[in-house]
Formats: sequence, structure tokens, C-alpha cells
Amino acid sequence: MSSEGPVVLIHAFPLDASLWDPQLSEAPAGFRFITPDVPGFGRSTDAPARSMDDIARSVLRVLDHERVDRAVIGGMSMGGYVTLALYRMAPERFAGMILADTRATADSDQQREARRKMLAAVRDGGPSAVADEMLPKLLGATTQRERPELAKTVRAMIEGNSADAIAGALEAMMGRPDSTPLLRAISVPTLVICGAEDVLTPPSDSEALHAGITGSRLAILNGAGHLSNIESPDMFSITVNTFLSGLSSSL
Repeated sequence: MSSEGPVVLIHAFPLDASLWDPQLSEAPAGFRFITPDVPGFGRSTDAPARSMDDIARSVLRVLDHERVDRAVIGGMSMGGYVTLALYRMAPERFAGMILADTRATADSDQQREARRKMLAAVRDGGPSAVADEMLPKLLGATTQRERPELAKTVRAMIEGNSADAIAGALEAMMGRPDSTPLLRAISVPTLVICGAEDVLTPPSDSEALHAGITGSRLAILNGAGHLSNIESPDMFSITVNTFLSGLSSSL
């Protein structure tokens, strides 16, 4: 990998790119972290997207704008769904992959119904209603007990986004395909990472990703929930940076 190897990290729903601030401050020498906001979120001025492919195309535009041919590309939760959609679309743009607190499968009927209810909630009550519903599930039990102030940070991220952007992302997640058949085609070095206390995409989902992607590495972070990168920032960064350091000597 080049001396300035690019790493693209795609944020979770319903947050923004500031989710990755702890990793930006710990980026290893020789790597450049790029953390785009998906359409409609954070500082993005693009219209909200309503399909995973549209979000993936927005990441391709970021790569082109940054003049990046290949990068380590990864994401957390929804960002993982985008990563898999992007690999399906343009595998040649990947030098490696990071899948954090995410899954390959499409939504079940029960999960789609839950998203429909959230769509109604965001239309009626705005981002605050989504924050009320999701916060207890986004953070693990240890974080809620030992770092309750983190909930305020996460709430601020959620409430900083528009209702339309959140609704578009919900529609995109509801409509995404099952990526399980794609896993066996992934031929780049891959890190799968998950919080041990994640109740939205539990470790069993990460274990399925690891089993499906030949040669992948799996890391389960104790004391962290669905937002493992901010709940256990030091261990998350160490895990990611160790993975990247291995790539720098082999690519």
C-alpha cells in the first residue's frame, strides 16, 4: 500500500461522520482516513438517498473527488450495508474491508415492520422521536452504566440530522438485498468487528460474516454495544490500526 493509504469509513444510522472522530485522532502513520457524510446527513449538501446503491454511488463520488483509485473501505451498521453494496458495484476500488457492528442479511419481516414504525415516528415527531426510540439500543449496558454522558453526544448527532434524511435511510435499509451470497466473493483482506453487548447486530451476525468471508479476521470488543468505536474507542482503534498495519506490508 502507498505511503498515504486511504481508508474510507462510513457512519452508522442515524448519526453522521463525526462518529469517527476518535479514530481520526488515532489514525496510524501512513494512512489517511476519509469519513464522508452519507447524502442528507451531517454536513452533506446532497439530497437524501433512498437506496443502498444510491448511497454507495455517493461514496464512489467521494473517491473520485479525492482521486482515490483503491482504498480500505468500511462502515459501521448502515455503513456496513453501504460497504457491501459498494463491493457488489465496484470491487476493484477495494484494497481491504472493515465491517463493524453490521450484518449481511436483508431485513426480516419483523425488522421491516419496526422500520415502518420508525418512519411514522420520524414523520410525526422528527429526529427526537428516533433518538428516544434508538438510544437504549445503540449503547451497550456497560456504557449506559459507566458512561451515561455518551448518550447526550449520540442524541445530539441524531437530532442534528433532518427527518427527510432519516426517512430516506430507513427506506434504503428496508429495501437492501441479502448480501450473504456476496460474502464468498469477497477476496480482499477483511476485518469484522463487533461490540460484545450489541443488541441490534449481535456478535452472532459478525460471526456469520467472518464465517462467510474467507480469511477474514474477527474481533469482539468487551464492554461495548452497537457503537463500539465510541464505546470502546481505544480498543477499536488498536484493532483497526493493527489490521491496517498488516495491510501496509502485504499490499
